[in-house]
Amino acid sequence: MNPLWTLVPPLAVIPFIILFGEKQRNLREASIILAGIVLLALNDRIYSDVMSGQVASSGELKLLANFSLKLSVEPMGVMFGVLASFLWVVTTVYSIGYMRGHNEKNQTRFYCCFALAIACVMAAAYADNLLTLFVAYEAITLSTFPLVTHAGNADSRKAGRLYLLLLMCGSIGLFLPAIIWISSAAGTLTFTPGGVLSDAGLSKGAATILVCLLVLGVGKAAVMPMHRWLPAAMVAPTPVSALLHAVAVVKTGVFTILKVIVYIFGIDMVSSTNAAQWMLPLTAFTILASSIIAFTKDNLKARLAYSTISQLSYIVMAGLLATSMSVTGGAFHIVTHAFGKITLFFCAGAIMVAAHKKAISELDGLGRQMPITMSAFFIGAIGIIGLPPAAGMWSKLLIAGGSLDGGNALWVGVLMLSTLLNIAYLLPIPLRAFFKPPSSDISEISEAPMPSLWAIVLTAMVCILLFFFPQPVLNLLGLIQWR
Repeated sequence: MNPLWTLVPPLAVIPFIILFGEKQRNLREASIILAGIVLLALNDRIYSDVMSGQVASSGELKLLANFSLKLSVEPMGVMFGVLASFLWVVTTVYSIGYMRGHNEKNQTRFYCCFALAIACVMAAAYADNLLTLFVAYEAITLSTFPLVTHAGNADSRKAGRLYLLLLMCGSIGLFLPAIIWISSAAGTLTFTPGGVLSDAGLSKGAATILVCLLVLGVGKAAVMPMHRWLPAAMVAPTPVSALLHAVAVVKTGVFTILKVIVYIFGIDMVSSTNAAQWMLPLTAFTILASSIIAFTKDNLKARLAYSTISQLSYIVMAGLLATSMSVTGGAFHIVTHAFGKITLFFCAGAIMVAAHKKAISELDGLGRQMPITMSAFFIGAIGIIGLPPAAGMWSKLLIAGGSLDGGNALWVGVLMLSTLLNIAYLLPIPLRAFFKPPSSDISEISEAPMPSLWAIVLTAMVCILLFFFPQPVLNLLGLIQWR
């Protein structure tokens, strides 16, 4: 099936969102859910086609010289497309409960920008070449900016300025020059098995610089020091935080890095030239430093934000290790982290709506009043940590195995130390909620609105299901052409 069709549902629903508006919000939100279901069905059809050996592409929009915009299907893109479309439906259901329960303003604008961002994610997922991916990447930044500044207060405007500054300056100042360099060296920007740079004759130094430009220029991957926009953006409503961390923004960043390493550089070229020699230590530093910072944060969303920064660098490190096992693990970690982290953010939002609490130190005893929410938080936490029976265990093992496969045992030690830090800053949260006596009267607190609760339960269940049934994702990733 032509991947261009995946742009239609999120774009087509925007006029209906505007038409129904606040006065007919039930119809507005029903139209979004319907569009999400249609989009998920389209991506499922593409998944079935790929698994049966059929590969489709869109027509080509010619620009200058050899530059063009085009969409095509490949396994990592299909994985990302299915993930984003599924989570769009789930996040919309969650948002209905959260936005209404919190009496958020400008809900129509929120849903319009969310739909536009999902359309851009589909374009990124199915990009046939690096120029198309770059255009979609920038469009995601611009479409999510109104979501970051949704509250309209001084803090959100400041966060929005930092968001645009770091992401746009990084992509235009670093990523775009890398794209121009790649085009000049290889003569093409088309994603090609084995990488278009494999026969370009780049020196080790040139390859190393290009990798640096990629990792730092793709600011959505939040490798330090390009990470500051992420915790700053936590002033946005929780559904936006879920979008940033699990559905669109950061996942597009790490997906971009994996796709460029596999189809532009080629894992053999990265490995043989040792092109990641500078960036691997930086990703290791990001993993450990952000975990330590997370441990110091009492604000729940801030702790989860720094946790995301750490987990994203797992994926970047997996790509830079440049083995088929590590990249497969990194791609699978996009999925496992998405479900684990969106569960945690959904729970944080539910706590905010139902209990009006933001600080971890205020959660003592809350598990007695919100047992479903805090049980789901526990499941999401073990998913992020990588403990059974949550799927995060498999993706982390694959990354570690890929590191050993490439003769890099040092990075396995980084992953192990980070896992211990994950335990230290995540598990105490549900434990104190269930086992510590409350510090104040919480008898009036109950679970969040039902739509939000359904979404929380669903994503927590997927964390467990993917542990027992990882094969649909791994079989898809097994179709990646490495050479």
